[in-house]
Amino acid sequence: MSADYDPLARANAQIRKLHAYVPGQQPTSTDWVKLNTNENPFPPSPAVLEAIQVELAGQGRSLCLYPNPTSAPLREAVARHHGLDPSQVLIGNGADDVLNLLVRVFAGPDRAVGMMVPSYSLYPVLTGIQGAELREVPFDRSMSLNPEDIAASGTNLFFLTSPNAPTGVGFSRQAIEAVVSQFDGIFAIDETYAPFADEDAVPLLRAYPQVVIVRSFSKAYSLAGLRVGYALASPEIIDLLDRVRDSYNLDRLAQAGALAALQDTAYFASCQRSIFAQRTEMEYWYKELGWFCYPSQANFHFVEPRNQAGQTGPPVSESLYNHLTSERVLVRHFPKHPLTQGFLRISLGTESNMQRTRDAITSWLKQ
Repeated sequence: MSADYDPLARANAQIRKLHAYVPGQQPTSTDWVKLNTNENPFPPSPAVLEAIQVELAGQGRSLCLYPNPTSAPLREAVARHHGLDPSQVLIGNGADDVLNLLVRVFAGPDRAVGMMVPSYSLYPVLTGIQGAELREVPFDRSMSLNPEDIAASGTNLFFLTSPNAPTGVGFSRQAIEAVVSQFDGIFAIDETYAPFADEDAVPLLRAYPQVVIVRSFSKAYSLAGLRVGYALASPEIIDLLDRVRDSYNLDRLAQAGALAALQDTAYFASCQRSIFAQRTEMEYWYKELGWFCYPSQANFHFVEPRNQAGQTGPPVSESLYNHLTSERVLVRHFPKHPLTQGFLRISLGTESNMQRTRDAITSWLKQ
């Protein structure tokens, strides 16, 4: 084969133009305060570890066997948790897997995808892989939904992240219903952060067959390392997603761990209360500094730093981001969008995590 052989020329045209999703930085040492990827600061329920140990018993002989192909026990438990039928549930290898299935089924060169901007930056990547057109509906600083603008997008599949990432703003069920009632396509509500919100959109499934709810075990259940997500929708939509789902898409350990996490409601509630308390404390502290902070219904804050001279904007947020990094505190900065470039997204961690973050911010303000 020639040394100048170019595999790029063999790739599909849409892949040649594609820019891969860029996740938050993952440090390899343990001396960082990691507040950049909205992970839960608490370990998973002890019941998760027990369930995994059961799977590993007998020198792990069960690992020689394929897992349940549809994750049936977990699927049934998720259905009970939401008051639905198992035919309305699909289990995925993380919520991202579910999002990918939605794009596979409902998007293509003649079926456009819509999304609010800013929101999850994986949506454009999945859309690009499928060779579909992406149509963006912009938020303004108020972060309010405009049903007419979404309906006018004319898309076959639309993604709404609720609560929104990166701002943490939650949308009421009434506001979402006002959008869904005017939209004819498949309306996917990405509720990754819904367990931290005031309400969710699951009841809309009863009246609107075009609605799909996407959930994750990563944030609320501390299982980001196991990769478990799911979809809630009509049996007809679930059947379509199941047709393109990878066989055995969730391994035995993930199925067992997620089922145990879902069943330990007391542990979940305890962690949730701690995160809520930390969220209230940090939001109050940011406002004491005179910083604008979106009211969060997630496990993070989106704040607009203000320096000692009273200045805000991209240079200020970049300065604080660099200072925090030098202090080994990781947060997220989104410099490419006008609405986000003056802000930082700061996840909620443990009390010691947040104290170290406050100390680092205070030292920046004294510069």
